Amino acid sequence: MGGPVDNGYPMMLDVSDRLVVVIGGGAVAARKCEGLLAAGATRIRVVSLEFSDKLPAAVERVTAAFRAAHLDDAGLVFAATDRPAVNDAVVVEARRRGVLVCRADGSELLEGDFSTPAVYREGAVTVTVSAAGSPVIAGKLRDKIARCLDRDLVMMADAMQEIRPMILQHRGLSESQRRELFRRLATAESLEILKSGGLEGLKASVAEYVLSQT
Repeated sequence: MGGPVDNGYPMMLDVSDRLVVVIGGGAVAARKCEGLLAAGATRIRVVSLEFSDKLPAAVERVTAAFRAAHLDDAGLVFAATDRPAVNDAVVVEARRRGVLVCRADGSELLEGDFSTPAVYREGAVTVTVSAAGSPVIAGKLRDKIARCLDRDLVMMADAMQEIRPMILQHRGLSESQRRELFRRLATAESLEILKSGGLEGLKASVAEYVLSQT
């Protein structure tokens, strides 16, 4: 059966209120926790007999050898120990419970359900790159893409965090009118309005369009 690299379906997963359980407390676990916190995770439980100094302070620490009960209520699981047998047990238990699990040691004998790509974040924009399981190539591609990002579009993406919910909640707009407004917000004209008038100028432009349609 193909693993997460062979058959990867890309998606953005909301981890803000999901209990994430990380088995293992070393440097790999620390990196996973840092990435989860950057993605907005607020409930991270790390189970290990020892903990790296690099492990973020915001995570819950459980000093213990892995037991199946450690996955109670988990919404996402990471098997990140340096012991293949323990990682095997974590994967088996997570799958028995129907919980998605990532195995960090790269074993091909009992793979996890997903892998974590190379990530670059700038404001509201998140770029992820997967390269057939090669983290070095993925990292190089991520860095090259990051250097080529259009910063004006990044600025618009930041503005859309506030403007998009306003548009979606406006009851006076039809679905087709919303689509047209979103299309307009991605044009050079809207970018110029944002650059010259800031967020308030862009809001005024949106309000003008809404008024013309209702």
